[in-house]
Amino acid sequence: MFQSQARKTTTRTVFGMLELIYHSIVRDVRKTHRNALVGLAMNILQTVMLVLTFYAMFHLLGMRGNAIRGDFLLYIMSGIFLFQCHTKAISAVVGSEGPTSPMMQHAPMNTFIAICAAAVSTLYLQLLSLFCVLFIYHVVFTPLVVQYPIGAMAMLLAAWLSGVGVGMVFLALKPWAPDVVKILVIIYTRGSMIASGKMFVANSLPASMLVLFDWNPLFHTIDQARGYIFLHYNPHFTSSTYPYFVAIGLLMLGMMGEFYTRKSVSQSWSAGN
Repeated sequence: MFQSQARKTTTRTVFGMLELIYHSIVRDVRKTHRNALVGLAMNILQTVMLVLTFYAMFHLLGMRGNAIRGDFLLYIMSGIFLFQCHTKAISAVVGSEGPTSPMMQHAPMNTFIAICAAAVSTLYLQLLSLFCVLFIYHVVFTPLVVQYPIGAMAMLLAAWLSGVGVGMVFLALKPWAPDVVKILVIIYTRGSMIASGKMFVANSLPASMLVLFDWNPLFHTIDQARGYIFLHYNPHFTSSTYPYFVAIGLLMLGMMGEFYTRKSVSQSWSAGN
C-alpha cells in the first residue's frame, strides 16, 4: 500500500538486463567446474591436446608441405582456435536453458538472457584459453608475430558469431525433435572437422574441390584469419564478410523460430530437453 514504485525507464531496463546477463554468464562459466581456474585449465588442456593431435597427424601423413610458409604450430593453432570457438558456441547455445527450465520461473529471467549468457560465456572461455596458450608458446618456445592482429580477431569473432547463428537454428528446432537435433549437431560438428578447412588453405584447392567447402562460413573465417596472421599468404577464394552475412541470416531465422517455439511451449517438453 505504501510501497514506492520506481519508474522503469529504457536506460534502467537495459542496465538491469545487462546485469542479469552478467550474472548468468558467471553462472554458466562455473557450470563446467566449481573452481573457475580448474574449468579454464581443462579448456586449455583440451585445446592443447587437439593441437598436438593435428601436429602429429600432419607429420605422420606428410601434409606439412601443404602449410603456409611460417610458424607451423601457429598455422595449426589458427585453425584449431577458430574451430573450437565455432563448435563450442553451437553446443553452448543448443544446450542453453529453454522456456520450460526452472530458471524461467523467476520473473526477470527469459530465454534471450539464457542464450546470451551461454554464447558470451563460451567466447570468454575461448578467448582466455587462446591468450594463455599463445602467451605460453610465445614465452617458452618462440616469439610469435601476427601481421594484422585486429583482422585475425575479427575472424575469430566471425567464427563465434556464425556458431551462435547455427546454434540458434538448432535451438529453435530442439523442442520439436530433440533426438533428431542432437544427431544433427553431432553430424555438423564432426563434419566441420574436415569442412572447416583447418588442414589446408583455399588457395591450394582446385575449383572442383573448392565448391565442396565454399558454403561453410567457418572455412572462410579460417582462411581469412591465416591471411591476416601470415605475411606470405593472401587468400583469393574466400571472403571476410560472407561469415557475418550468414551469421546474421541464421540469427534472424533462429530468433523467429525460437519466438514461435516459446509461444507454443508446453511443460511436457522438458522431458525431451
